[in-house]
Amino acid sequence: MTPDAAGSWDELAARVRMCTACPELTVTRTQVVPGVAPPGVEVLIVGEAPGAREDEAGVPFVGRAGQLLDSLLEEVGLPRDRVAVTNVLKCRPPSNRKPRRLEVERCRPWLRAQIAVLDPVLILALGGTAAEWFAGASARVAMLRAQPLDYEGRALIVSYHPSAAIRFGPRGMPLAALREDLARAAELLESLRRGAR
Repeated sequence: MTPDAAGSWDELAARVRMCTACPELTVTRTQVVPGVAPPGVEVLIVGEAPGAREDEAGVPFVGRAGQLLDSLLEEVGLPRDRVAVTNVLKCRPPSNRKPRRLEVERCRPWLRAQIAVLDPVLILALGGTAAEWFAGASARVAMLRAQPLDYEGRALIVSYHPSAAIRFGPRGMPLAALREDLARAAELLESLRRGAR
């Protein structure tokens, strides 16, 4: 199954749900998690891969990391119902392990198609796997997060994954950086909107 000829997000999501490109993930997943995109959104958030809660619910970012992300998005005026969310991988890796390079490559056409269909003004890549997807295998969040980046003519901001913010705790650097980067994203989006007028 390929993303060819998918005209809308919902049509593409239906195709993603039928994917069996990674046999090792197909046998262990509960379901494919294509992502969620409310109509008319301008921002796409890309994470790593579904976790156990996401695999169960069929929606990205619904576990503890998702709850933290939701509260940070509310803080900066980008509530969850105004952004699209997806992951580099659409299936949960066993034991929530890091996605393998081959799995990322097999899933790459899906995310490329999602970006093309959604045509976001701004993309937020959260975590190392997402950073590598956009900026290459040598990408490091700490090095990329302070830079103005571009992905095929769209603004791109790289930051830490909310799970890293949880792991390092409320006084940890990843939480402070993620909060700062989301605020920067909201400001950039407003600036891009003004520029388009």
